Amino acid sequence: MHENKIETNESLWYPPGGILIWMIVLVEVLTFSLGIGSLLYDKSKDLTSFTFMQSHLNKTFAFWNTVFLLTSGFCIATSVYYRTKNNIKFFTILLSASILFGFAFLFLKFYEFREKWALGFGLETSQFFSYYWLLTGFHYLHVVVGLIILFIIYLSRKTISVNNLEAGAVFWHMCDLIWLLLYPALYLIQ
Repeated sequence: MHENKIETNESLWYPPGGILIWMIVLVEVLTFSLGIGSLLYDKSKDLTSFTFMQSHLNKTFAFWNTVFLLTSGFCIATSVYYRTKNNIKFFTILLSASILFGFAFLFLKFYEFREKWALGFGLETSQFFSYYWLLTGFHYLHVVVGLIILFIIYLSRKTISVNNLEAGAVFWHMCDLIWLLLYPALYLIQ
């Protein structure tokens, strides 16, 4: 069976999803970069305390959350490809997988948050945990918004324009990118 390709805007001056979503991505990445930069600067002034507090984080959870988000990002990128080929079946399967892996991230991150809270590591515990809660909490909210966007895409999967789909995918990839900055800064760099 021959599938019709959906027309996309191929102009170099019009990025996938439109310029507005890229402006949002730029502002968000800059905001998180400033927060991470501040974390690293303060850490350099009190390395012993920060490293001790960092040792209470669960690196295994963080690793699996990275796997979940990157897999979700791969699925949404591949789903966009199938949508441009007008293959609704594979588009829907991959979009659903992307949403599923996004929820896996939220579930595991919530479990980690609950664990830290139960152990008494709150926002006021230390400067490190202030950064931890603010940066990961803000990212968590972005993932929630991203999943709402993906769910709206799912509901309109048969009629959504490629431009709107790309805008949603770009937002979701922004969540991936921000996590790829947070993961080493909070969990790995000692």
